[in-house]
Amino acid sequence: MTTPVLVLHGGAGVLAQRSYDREIDHLTALAERTRDALLAGQSALDAVVEAVADLEASGLYVAGKGSAPNAAGRYELDAAVMDGANRNAGAVSALTGFLSPIRAARAVMETTPHVLLAGKGAESFAEKAGLAQVDDPDAYYKSAADPDPRPIPTGTVGAVALDRDGRLAAATSTGGTLNKVWGRVGDTPIIGSGTWADERVAVSCTGQGEYFMRANAAADVSARVRYAGRPLADAVEGALEDVAHLGGEGGLIAVDASGAVTAQFNSPGMKRAIVHSDGRIDVRMS
Repeated sequence: MTTPVLVLHGGAGVLAQRSYDREIDHLTALAERTRDALLAGQSALDAVVEAVADLEASGLYVAGKGSAPNAAGRYELDAAVMDGANRNAGAVSALTGFLSPIRAARAVMETTPHVLLAGKGAESFAEKAGLAQVDDPDAYYKSAADPDPRPIPTGTVGAVALDRDGRLAAATSTGGTLNKVWGRVGDTPIIGSGTWADERVAVSCTGQGEYFMRANAAADVSARVRYAGRPLADAVEGALEDVAHLGGEGGLIAVDASGAVTAQFNSPGMKRAIVHSDGRIDVRMS
């Protein structure tokens, strides 16, 4: 039996002068609940989906309820999930009108032969699947975005886990970069770029998605482990260095089949919680 481990993130980028007490309390409590569920036998897939759904619903991060409108005033959300045990994956992009994009992504994975549904097609699918909808977007969404002068402001949530049976899974959800062009899709729902899980690693990314797509950052971590034989932390460091080489910033969280965990970033901080193999929880913003 494997000892479960878990990493959560609430997005890259923090402000030095801002208090993050609410986020710290939320991530700590969520990490405790998810750790206990994993110890009780919950699958890695269930753990990451439920954790990300909680992050979406909290309104504390730029995902789910905390999303900001795009340049056209629309709330277009992205999410992806991947089951490392079989590499099944599901994703939605530019989804409007639904409470939990990550639940929509899981439904795509489990009830269709497809991996990614977008826009009106994703909306129609989610409605037919009976997923909970947002009645009044202007009343429901409360942007959690901090003032951000960067050309590509960021905000994303994610979770990666290893369960008692040695299975890995990853899930990521985002409201997208702030004031994005109508129809813009970032790395989050692109399997391999912002989300990845296989028999070796599970990875969730956050940051300036255009650069993570160009680096195929999430899958690159697995490739570095598989082909170069690198330890997890070194593989994540190398993938993040490639993102930085292109001019991008952000962070990656990852776990591997041995129970190693890591959370690295080159942005000004990253909201994160790590559950180590001894059960210890480490929550940090910077």
